[in-house]
Amino acid sequence: MLAHGMVHTYELSIPIFIPVWLDAFDVISLGPVELAVTSATLGVLVTIGYGLFGLGALPGGVLVDRIGSRRLITACLAGMAASFVLLGVSPGLVAVTLAMVVWGVSASVYHPAGLALISKGVEERGSGFAYHGIAGNLGIGLGPLLTAVLLLFFEWRTVAIVLAVPALLAAAYATTASFDETAAVEAATDGGDSKASSGVDSLAEFRRESARLFTGSFALVFLVVMCSGLYYRGILTFMPDLLQGIPTFSPVTVSSVVPPGLLETLGIEQVGSRRVRPGDYFYSGLLMVGVLGQFVGGKLTDRIPVERGIAGGFGLLAVLAVLFLPAANAGVVPLLVVGFVLGASLFVVQPFYQATVAEYTPAGTRGLSYGYTYLGVFGVGALGGTVAGVVLQYANPPTLFAILACFAVVASAVGVYLWRR
Repeated sequence: MLAHGMVHTYELSIPIFIPVWLDAFDVISLGPVELAVTSATLGVLVTIGYGLFGLGALPGGVLVDRIGSRRLITACLAGMAASFVLLGVSPGLVAVTLAMVVWGVSASVYHPAGLALISKGVEERGSGFAYHGIAGNLGIGLGPLLTAVLLLFFEWRTVAIVLAVPALLAAAYATTASFDETAAVEAATDGGDSKASSGVDSLAEFRRESARLFTGSFALVFLVVMCSGLYYRGILTFMPDLLQGIPTFSPVTVSSVVPPGLLETLGIEQVGSRRVRPGDYFYSGLLMVGVLGQFVGGKLTDRIPVERGIAGGFGLLAVLAVLFLPAANAGVVPLLVVGFVLGASLFVVQPFYQATVAEYTPAGTRGLSYGYTYLGVFGVGALGGTVAGVVLQYANPPTLFAILACFAVVASAVGVYLWRR
């Protein structure tokens, strides 16, 4: 839970930096070539880091089955801390991209390691996934909030270095942790006759176990998680920047919302000229609501067929994509209502597809299965950031939300198909 919170703290603090980078940099220097800094180019930049976050999940999943979860999670925490230190000393966007690469590689091993640990070590999987997800959502919500608050007082590079400290402390704690990683394997009904805990031993076995996974219904589950990742990344990457275009969330100076006398009393009168972006706090609140979504989704996973949950959850996300912009234009109250439901619904579906993977795959290759899962969620899903950046640069927000609705419709249709089968 601690590591999961850290992973998503960093993942969702990055969009808070995007408007800052748009203001701070004009070009990306690549030797003799210079690229203008736009939503499209920044979308590609963050896609590199987010893409590695997903692509590394597959080799990470193989390693989980071979060496266990604890060591990988510890390395993940240390690597993420190093990446944000590197971000803090970056002179330009090329170095920022390198920091995102280090973060993506380090964070990529977490989900196969953490989820394999729960699926093989906890008998009440749904509840385990729910509490694990709640920790992730605390990081998802508090990470952007902490970043936005720190940016009021410090330059963005300093903020990045400060954010590295929690992961360093978590890594130090992780080195002392000890537990039985396979406590629930004998109690679980994993189906099939695959190995209980040995993982894959060779490239030939990797191909054989992969083929075994994708010749079954796991291929359809993989389609669901790809659509989930594209929707998730597409809607969240440019959300803070998009909200600045809504009059209600136009940036204002600190002195316009806080009495100058109070700033002087606190000895921080220099902060008065800094800009507050209300959209950042709405964004953080939207993500914090995901705690409720994770809890509800996890509990429902233990009570209803997971396929039914996938069909209903993604169907609701399709509707919310259609309603978001009309609600934003209708005023604060409709936007808050739709934002609340969207924040919860984004994360209701996660325990469902996590548990679906556990039901559709054998315990012996659970790490490999979750490696493929998060290759789909965060690897293929990272393209959602590029899609969002390009669409916002060359089309408009309604087009983006229509595309996001299509992703959700496909996932819901697959859920219906699996349910009827």
